[in-house]
Amino acid sequence: MNESHQVIIIGGGLSGLAAAHFLNKLRPGIDLVLLEGGSRPGGAVRSFNENGFLAEWGPHGFLDNIDESRELLADTGLDREAQRAPLGKFLRYVCHRGRLVALPQNPKQLLTTPLLSPLGKLRLLGDLWIKPIMAEQSLGQWAAHRFGREVLPLVDAAATGTFAGDYQRLSIDAVMPGVRRLEQESGSLLRGLRNKKKAAGAKKPGRMPSMISFPQGMERLTDTLAAGKPLRTGVKALAVSHADGQWRVTTTAGELAAPALIVALPVNAALPLLTPLSPPPVGEVPEAKIANVLLGFSDRVKIPYGFGYLAPERENRFAMGAMFSTHMFPGRAPAGKVLVEALVGGRRHPERLALSDDEILAGTLADLGQLIPLCEPPCFGKVLRPAGGIPQMEVGSHRALTDWRRQCEQSHPGLHLCGFGWDGIGINDMVKAAKRVAAGVAAGHAAPQEEAPVKPVYF
Repeated sequence: MNESHQVIIIGGGLSGLAAAHFLNKLRPGIDLVLLEGGSRPGGAVRSFNENGFLAEWGPHGFLDNIDESRELLADTGLDREAQRAPLGKFLRYVCHRGRLVALPQNPKQLLTTPLLSPLGKLRLLGDLWIKPIMAEQSLGQWAAHRFGREVLPLVDAAATGTFAGDYQRLSIDAVMPGVRRLEQESGSLLRGLRNKKKAAGAKKPGRMPSMISFPQGMERLTDTLAAGKPLRTGVKALAVSHADGQWRVTTTAGELAAPALIVALPVNAALPLLTPLSPPPVGEVPEAKIANVLLGFSDRVKIPYGFGYLAPERENRFAMGAMFSTHMFPGRAPAGKVLVEALVGGRRHPERLALSDDEILAGTLADLGQLIPLCEPPCFGKVLRPAGGIPQMEVGSHRALTDWRRQCEQSHPGLHLCGFGWDGIGINDMVKAAKRVAAGVAAGHAAPQEEAPVKPVYF
């Protein structure tokens, strides 16, 4: 295989597939090829189905509040298949002093929630008078400075639920760049949000978004995107080089050339390929590995109504939290059964992943039994252990890696980077970045960096 194309995309996960989709839309008939080193497309997006229980190895869904993802659904017709779980309809819980407490859904509930003391609630307003610290901080340092230490367990829960990470290591500039920008521009986050709302005028506040999945699971998304694409599985990229306006990719099946190259790989998979072009400031980014523990029960077990719960580290739980899957989406369990998916491990407890499946199941079941009245043993149990982890953009490496990426793309014409961890870890983050990269390739120049949006935090 020694071929020439207009575009080579390395990586057949969601980012590469979405980039190919948008490229075909912007430049119909463009000659591109997708290379995937694994045996299947989709990357971390992978569904599990056994004995009528439907679960996920990777992401469980995405919110319908991003234009690029809505466009992707409309283009593929998946908007007509999508299952929607509205955030405004379902409660989210936090483990607080050994019991599940519902997160406040509106200002009135915030005033009465036991999650913060009266003084802690008043301290939230201190943000209006506290100057920003311009130096890089962890998410925990930033939150304590702006809103007080009492809010930290909630910040911990949010970081756990999103990144399986340690909020005292994650960089606020990496995980909430839009919020950080608003704080620095306005001198206060609350003031910045107020100004932003004022600038929007009399526009009615939008509805709360819904979580999206599909009756066959999340793999339906990547399978649909892969259909009809010039995708080659089992072909791994070994090296890339650039000369005479052409990118050359050496693979396990030969060499390919193209003027445009999209490296749509997770951060740690991309760095070795890019190192000969420009040595990165870090050899690898820390990852949080997790196990998804599936527990099926008869519907005599009354699971609290809602999406699920998260557990701050101070609660000393075995599981980081759990999703009440059969409340969120129908068809996740056989008739008369319910499914709970609990997450174990993460950045702070990789040692738990060294346990056997039986030990993880027993530890998770004991943990859940202290929070939910389990009147009978589970009828189904399974531990899913994804091969990869969740990239952690932490203090000390994030800024250097971001600057290096920008320099690398600018100094190597035709090179474009996207993928798991580069622009975030959510499906919406990756689809948004894939469209931006596709627009850059279609226009023949580096994709412009967009201003980071202020994204609401949904536990």
